[in-house]
Amino acid sequence: MAESKKIEVNLPESILRECDEILNKDNKNISEFIKDAVIVYIEERKRYRIRETMKNGYIEMSKVNQEIAEFGFAMDLSDLCEYEARLAECDIIDDDGGKKRRYILC
Repeated sequence: MAESKKIEVNLPESILRECDEILNKDNKNISEFIKDAVIVYIEERKRYRIRETMKNGYIEMSKVNQEIAEFGFAMDLSDLCEYEARLAECDIIDDDGGKKRRYILC
């Protein structure tokens, strides 16, 4: 086990009373309680930093993803316009009676 160091902690009376209630229920001493609380705090801070890093990464990547999506949408729109133009020019004579096929674009 790692070497331990003794520290002094000042707590308001109300918090100390709450700690004592918890310690009585959990059958722990104050040193164990403080050690566990510090460990939980450190782990939570690490998780918070990771979440913030990920959040900032997602925000930064959102701009790139939006540009890619908009480029893809522009390409799709260009293809659609070209398709509709070619479709509009498809007024050809049918094989069965000489009527023209008409494609109506809405």
